[in-house]
Amino acid sequence: MEWNEVGWNEPLFEVGAGENSRVGVLVSHGFGGSPRSVQELALRLLKAGCTVALPLLSGHGRTPEVMEGSQWTEWTTDVEKAFVWLSGRTDQVFVAGLSMGGTLALWLAAHHPEIAGLITVNAAVRHPQELLMRTFGRLGLPRWAKGIANDTKLEGVDEKAYPRLPMRATWQFAQLLARVRRDLPLVRCPVLIFSSDVDHVVRPENQREIYMKIGSTDKQIVPLHDSYHVATMDNDKELVFTKTLEFIAEHTLPT
Repeated sequence: MEWNEVGWNEPLFEVGAGENSRVGVLVSHGFGGSPRSVQELALRLLKAGCTVALPLLSGHGRTPEVMEGSQWTEWTTDVEKAFVWLSGRTDQVFVAGLSMGGTLALWLAAHHPEIAGLITVNAAVRHPQELLMRTFGRLGLPRWAKGIANDTKLEGVDEKAYPRLPMRATWQFAQLLARVRRDLPLVRCPVLIFSSDVDHVVRPENQREIYMKIGSTDKQIVPLHDSYHVATMDNDKELVFTKTLEFIAEHTLPT
């Protein structure tokens, strides 16, 4: 199965084959995005034999109007359910995510010390307009904000993200960011952080803050010199895939 043969908004829950099938990996897409943005990563992990869970986050993959009623606790519940699904089928679970998917991966790692490892790609823990997101997002005024789709250096990429975002959803995102920032010291598993040098959606300072504030001692930042925000679909995607597989192999416990 190739990544472009899968529906752009389809979740993926599939048990791997071979000796790596007892290794689970949860992969999450970002705010206003869709599984398309991380499908190739998920299928590369599946091809390596891992058991993979890629949920469709609540309010996503449909229309901006559907997303307008989403709550941040629904997004954490989505990844929690995927984590439980993996835990019931594997011996150890890694979590990975792009953008807000990385935020949710951090949230999971803070609440589940049994997680074997964490991989984030341009994850968000703060936003320069958070105050506005809280103030106007709570009121839902204006109703819509500009979308943040397809921030890639590579031309012709379509991650199938919403062209506009509900202001009410940005308020939910801001609440999630605040809680994840607070709990960063609780993250103690091995962590691999991918950080694009130029990112027009999430400032690279986010990756440095994650590195400095998590409680992990086994942690590293991998710079991405030839990609913007959606690095899993950009020029550095092979580096992301390769380093992710190496990280998982390095931290997989013998059975």
